[in-house]
Amino acid sequence: MNTITIAWVAFPFFIGFVIFLFPKLDRYLALLGAVVSAGFAWQLFVQKSPLELKLLDNFGVTLLVDQLSGFFILTNALVTAAVILYCWRSGKTAFFYAQTIIMHGSVNAAFACTDFISLYVALEVSGIAAFLLIAYPRSDRSIWVALRYLFISNTAMLFYLVGAGLVYQASHSFSFIGLKDAPPEALALIFVGLLVKGGVFVSGLWLPLTHSESETPVSALLSGVVVKAGVYPLIRCALIVEELDPLIRLFGMATALLGVFYAVFEKDTKRLLAFSTISQLGWIMAVPDVGGFYALTHGLVKSALFLITGNLPSRSFKELQQQPIHTPIWIALVIASFSISGFPLLAGFGAKVLTTKNLLPWQVIGMNIAAVGTSISFAKFIFLPHGKGEPAKPGFWTAVVILLGGLIVANAVYYEAYSIENVGKPLGIIALGWLAYWFIFKRVTWKLPREIEKFEHLVGVMCLSLVVLFWMVMA
Repeated sequence: MNTITIAWVAFPFFIGFVIFLFPKLDRYLALLGAVVSAGFAWQLFVQKSPLELKLLDNFGVTLLVDQLSGFFILTNALVTAAVILYCWRSGKTAFFYAQTIIMHGSVNAAFACTDFISLYVALEVSGIAAFLLIAYPRSDRSIWVALRYLFISNTAMLFYLVGAGLVYQASHSFSFIGLKDAPPEALALIFVGLLVKGGVFVSGLWLPLTHSESETPVSALLSGVVVKAGVYPLIRCALIVEELDPLIRLFGMATALLGVFYAVFEKDTKRLLAFSTISQLGWIMAVPDVGGFYALTHGLVKSALFLITGNLPSRSFKELQQQPIHTPIWIALVIASFSISGFPLLAGFGAKVLTTKNLLPWQVIGMNIAAVGTSISFAKFIFLPHGKGEPAKPGFWTAVVILLGGLIVANAVYYEAYSIENVGKPLGIIALGWLAYWFIFKRVTWKLPREIEKFEHLVGVMCLSLVVLFWMVMA
């Protein structure tokens, strides 16, 4: 299994190289890389026992794959496969597919790392690949958004690298467990880097513009899997170092509330989905023990939602109220919106029930408010008019069936959720959210300011987050 794991980590990068040699096979090779990852994730669920692979004994450089990482790896595989199939007839070049599979491989590597130095390499490679995909259209707007993303990402990783060096200085190891003996400033520097990279709390306010202005398939990749490469290490650290669990839970709850607060007032479809991504990342972090299952359901549904909104006649909710959506597309939109709202028969329901059952008492009120906010946000999609309209682009239905089908199959992960007691509360929350939408938020025209999202403020927010983190760690 050790050899298979190393081969699995290296395989997507090898595929990316081969695509440039045989560009006519680009789609097939990229799809093969995603299928191999899905097979590896399935093996992790079958095997059940974790596998730890030490690469450099004296430096704590290790890989660890278990069921937690299996959920993230499976999410990456399914989302990447769906995006490749969505783009199958779009005329994308070999460069696009090569960068997609390289980004897929680097995100996989991040899901297997349990040391700070190999994680740094994986995150940097994924950042470069994401930058190239965001800039793929080569328009002035896309290049600016890509450069903005790259600058913020690299600045965050500079903080992270200094923190990793302090961990090694204190423990003579880059392993996550070294955080126990590391000084407070090391923890603060590492966490601010990961919070920015993962799009968490105010450090993640670069995310709405980046995800909303990217091409539809790139938005699906970024929101579905790439940001989780920054969130996964936070969850893993909370599981390895128990003292960090309350801190991660606190940031999870705060992130869920911040993202949904912006989402309920948003009038643009892609920006709403981007703010919802911030909120849902908070749900993943709120209970580290079960964050893997929630990551799977969110990755599938959010990728589907971005692909669906890319086929709507407008990004403006005001205009969509006047233009009926093609009924089959609307049905797919409703199914995805039901799942993320926590409606039974879809995996989003089981993930929310499992998460809420494992909340600490001080988290319950905040996360219930976030759940109601999610229902309000996605009521905007559910109650859009539908009828005759422009059909979807080629490849759309294949991708969406994979993602939405995955949400149905994933119900088996936590089938215990289906009890009368568990079903009643989510339905009540959804009903409350819909009532709030119809009687309050549908009439609200308030537009939240975007000043804090501007490029010149993002680094300042990052530094402020660092100060707050340092204070929290010292406390």
